Amino acid sequence: MVSTLSHIQEIERVGMGAVSPRDAPVIKSWLRCLNDYKLDPTVAQEAYIVPELKLREHREQAEELIRIGRSGLEALFNQVAGQNYVLLLSDARGVTVDFMGDPTFDNQLRRAGLYLGSEWSENRAGTCAVGACMVSGEPVIIHQDDHFDTSHIGLTCTAAPVFDTLGDLTAVLDISQLRSPTVKTSQQLALHLVASTARRIELANLMTRTRNDWVLRLARSPEFLDVDPDAAIALDGSGRITGMTHGGFGALARAMNLNGLATRDFLGQQVSQVFDIDVDDLPRFMRGRPNGERLLRARNGLVLFASAVAPAVNLRSPAVPAARLPRALRDLSHGDAAMERVQARAAKLSARDIPILIQGETGSGKEFLARAIHDSCGGGGSFVAVNCAAIPEHLIESELFGYAPGAFTGASQKGKRGLIEEANGGTLFLDEIGDMPLALQSRLLRVLSENEVQPVGALKARAVRLRVLSASHRDLAELVKEGRFRQDLYYRLNAATLALPALREREDLGWLVDQVLGRIEKENGEAYRLDGAARAALLAHGWPGNLRELSNVLRVAAALSEGGVIGLDCLPDHLFAEPDATASDDDALRRALDDCGNNVSALARKLGVNRSTIHRRLKRLN
Repeated sequence: MVSTLSHIQEIERVGMGAVSPRDAPVIKSWLRCLNDYKLDPTVAQEAYIVPELKLREHREQAEELIRIGRSGLEALFNQVAGQNYVLLLSDARGVTVDFMGDPTFDNQLRRAGLYLGSEWSENRAGTCAVGACMVSGEPVIIHQDDHFDTSHIGLTCTAAPVFDTLGDLTAVLDISQLRSPTVKTSQQLALHLVASTARRIELANLMTRTRNDWVLRLARSPEFLDVDPDAAIALDGSGRITGMTHGGFGALARAMNLNGLATRDFLGQQVSQVFDIDVDDLPRFMRGRPNGERLLRARNGLVLFASAVAPAVNLRSPAVPAARLPRALRDLSHGDAAMERVQARAAKLSARDIPILIQGETGSGKEFLARAIHDSCGGGGSFVAVNCAAIPEHLIESELFGYAPGAFTGASQKGKRGLIEEANGGTLFLDEIGDMPLALQSRLLRVLSENEVQPVGALKARAVRLRVLSASHRDLAELVKEGRFRQDLYYRLNAATLALPALREREDLGWLVDQVLGRIEKENGEAYRLDGAARAALLAHGWPGNLRELSNVLRVAAALSEGGVIGLDCLPDHLFAEPDATASDDDALRRALDDCGNNVSALARKLGVNRSTIHRRLKRLN
């Protein structure tokens, strides 16, 4: 093993641009540690174990992942029994939420960070297998002095990513030893085992989450097609791709000359666009036919073996086909894939009494979606919308909870029924819930948990039954970390989440323009027509204000129009400055992606946005 001093000197030389024989993933990680995280290789950091309460939060959020992955971990641990390996399953933030190791070495493992609750994010721990895997999205070996921090250079760690069905990193599986042979190539078998186990966890997750969809398993040879396929794809009843395993499909995509495409690029596509079949062909790939006859041809001619698993409920159409969506939800979009996924989820959730958190930029239509969910559930009752950011803080308590007669100076002698009671038997929509004062959050939590509300000054609580929908353009999880939003309320409201795409990301913008203009026509009792130049300007604009901005622009344009014809002169000046700004933003995005080594995950983390946002922007830039 190298000395601590020579290790530090090597990292410093690499930081100055010196050539190193180490693997590219190691060099890239060292440079990130030096340049991005400003870590000092001369300062050794002890392994970090998150506090027990924090660990409980991480494990609760990863509960289903832990359950799905447990059998895979147990099988892998049995394979390496007696070799002093430790298994860590980390969540997408690098915190170990499941662990298997020899209890004899518990104290040593805990000190080394190979233990439940250890955090191995790269910005905290420096170069390590979990952290490097999180950034690159690829399996990696970080062996002994590959580690950045000198406190870890005795370890050998090998990790593989686990992606969810939409292609987002959801976990990292790591296999480590406190001490190991000195040759890095000795860990190649560990790399193969951990990558195979990660692929099996992805498959188990796909099978669990897509019970109402077809699953098409794919392999390049027939022997393990039904038990350990290379990849799998989920398809709805119309043959559209709804999810897939990531690791194995990446290799198959390269074999099909589909390089450069991410999992999300396939979502929403018909299976016939990728393979020479359609949904009606799926039954002939089910078990019962010899494996050698279950052949599938990709559009580029590559022949694969395929095995189809029918839905748990054998539907011949999508779980919620567009034609069968409730009218209120169906009218929210016209051909935008991201919105169609939101509508389908909303349709399923509307039939259940489940609290839903709607996320999206300001003006993106969160209240429209909430009202559509209310109208679709068929439960009747009122829809009561409360903008928590718009009501003055000193009034919000009495507005929400109401008050008893003469409860305070200036109060009505008749008292007042609050908005929560107004929603009794219907839906309470709490918009911008992140702006609710902390003191009121605890009172709201009681309403949700006890199904009763106590007006200000009243001696008795009143029973209420209502559905709660909430919305925010802010990251509530971050507000929880900052102590500005109650964690227990966050989990109560966030049973399910629906994320609305921004207007600039939608593929049905032209249709939305026509819909908004149609509503304005009804309000004004006049007909309007956009000329070609005006329509082009509207479609080119970035719409930072989303639907609200679009509505305002069209209302003003309608008022300024001559004879109902809306031309460029009817549109606000700022629309015409946008293309240059957009081009500048596009160039900046390209440069930022280059700076991150063309790693979309790294860029998304750097910008603080979802990977899907980056993918949509890149797709628009082609």
